[in-house]
Amino acid sequence: MPRIAGVDLPKKKNIEIALTYIHGIGRSTSQKILLQVGIDPSRQSDKLDEQEIARIREVIDTAQKVEGDLRREVSMNIKRLMDLGTYRGLRHRKSLPVRGQRSSTNARTRKGPRRKMVGKKSKG
Repeated sequence: MPRIAGVDLPKKKNIEIALTYIHGIGRSTSQKILLQVGIDPSRQSDKLDEQEIARIREVIDTAQKVEGDLRREVSMNIKRLMDLGTYRGLRHRKSLPVRGQRSSTNARTRKGPRRKMVGKKSKG
């Protein structure tokens, strides 16, 4: 089981799919990396030898921001918006949808489960 960027890649999967288990790498990025390294995307991840894994690891380290660094950058960007007091930052702070979705109805994923209102009769 190859380990790249702190993530154990799954066995018995094509390397193109296995690379997407790394946070920050999707299908298209995975295809570009494999094309650059010169590995067939349909090869199984457990069939790679150490040199191929090292080449993939080298390309990812130099060209991509993945896992911890990417998560840290995203959280710092959100924290910066909140500190500046921008509209997007306020929406993050209140745990409401940030990208213009309606929130009077729906948005339950972001807002969490409904809370009972005191003094409000239920329908039905």
